[in-house]
Amino acid sequence: MNQTFDTALRRDLDALEAAGTYKHLRHLTGPMAAEVHMREAGDVIVLSSNNYLGLADHPEVVAAGIAGLQKYGAGTASVRFICGTLDIHQRLEEKLAAFLRFDAALSYVSCWAANEGLLPTIATAGNTLISDELNHASIIDGCRLSGAKKLRYKHSDMADLEARLQEAVGTPFIVTDGVFSMEGDLAKLPEIVALAERYHAVTIVDDSHGTGVTGPTGRGTIEHFGLEGRIDVLTGTLGKALGGAAGGFVAGSKALIETLIQKSRTQLFSNALPATVAASALRAVELLESKPELLAKQRANVAYFRAGLERLGFKPLPGESAIVPIIVGETAFAIAVSNRLLDEGIFVTGFGFPVVPEGTARIRVQMSAGLDTAQLDRALAAFEKVGRELGLLGSVPA
Repeated sequence: MNQTFDTALRRDLDALEAAGTYKHLRHLTGPMAAEVHMREAGDVIVLSSNNYLGLADHPEVVAAGIAGLQKYGAGTASVRFICGTLDIHQRLEEKLAAFLRFDAALSYVSCWAANEGLLPTIATAGNTLISDELNHASIIDGCRLSGAKKLRYKHSDMADLEARLQEAVGTPFIVTDGVFSMEGDLAKLPEIVALAERYHAVTIVDDSHGTGVTGPTGRGTIEHFGLEGRIDVLTGTLGKALGGAAGGFVAGSKALIETLIQKSRTQLFSNALPATVAASALRAVELLESKPELLAKQRANVAYFRAGLERLGFKPLPGESAIVPIIVGETAFAIAVSNRLLDEGIFVTGFGFPVVPEGTARIRVQMSAGLDTAQLDRALAAFEKVGRELGLLGSVPA
């Protein structure tokens, strides 16, 4: 062990501890659900998970995963073009393409791998990649790997996007989140599409926080705006609303998917999605299609909790998504708020710099269909208690 190197690492970690910004892992002793047992805090209500439809522990999703493991084993122990592809991958990809209304789809081990495999493959030297400044880190890293000219536009600022389009060389590629994970707002897809069509740009939407939970039938932000057939490429995850395990995908034209099979490095040099995850995700999509009440319950929970927070005096950022952020200021304070809420049996995470800009640290609530009204009321009572104690709602009443 290089002691100088290790000492430098420990010094940096100690500085995080002293600043109150050290991230502690919390250990769950059972499946992700509306309420879980945490080793550090006992039984807690979960408001921090992307398990938007409550499918992570759904009996049918779990059973499908077990059946997939029993039928296919752990996996092929290699990449798909070398050792073959399992028919469960083909079934999942065909289902995703049909559900999302694209011609074809390709699964990856994560949406991070999908974005890093997609962007360098299609946005090549001589072209231009234009990204919203608040895009997810996986998009940012995918852009870094691209040989294209790289430009950023101010968050959801269409005048700035048009200015960047006017600077573009070759084919412009516009990439944006569908739902921005820290803000909870939706991309201005109608305006983006109009600009893309005017400037002959290719549109790419990462809808990880929209797939399964946004739009009239949960098909995502594209469906929400009625833009089916006008977005060129969609990426997304299977690890949030669609079962919560892992996995990602790219959806687009058949030519795009064939190109990724031939050239995408994270596809060519990574093992396939585990069969158990593919099987459980497939069942999750089928449940979303057959049980619209899941989506209705999730949206009712969002409305109920937002209204409750506002009634107490909190001012969550406005938005139409499952994400309800509450700005509290500095990073250490956001973490302190989340720790106090955990003391009260509410598991919700405080986010700060570098995930969000300095001074805009927040508590990010993510609403699941698995929560019932009694759990939401308990959570609101905890928010009121902690909010008054820490000065977010004024002083504690005498």
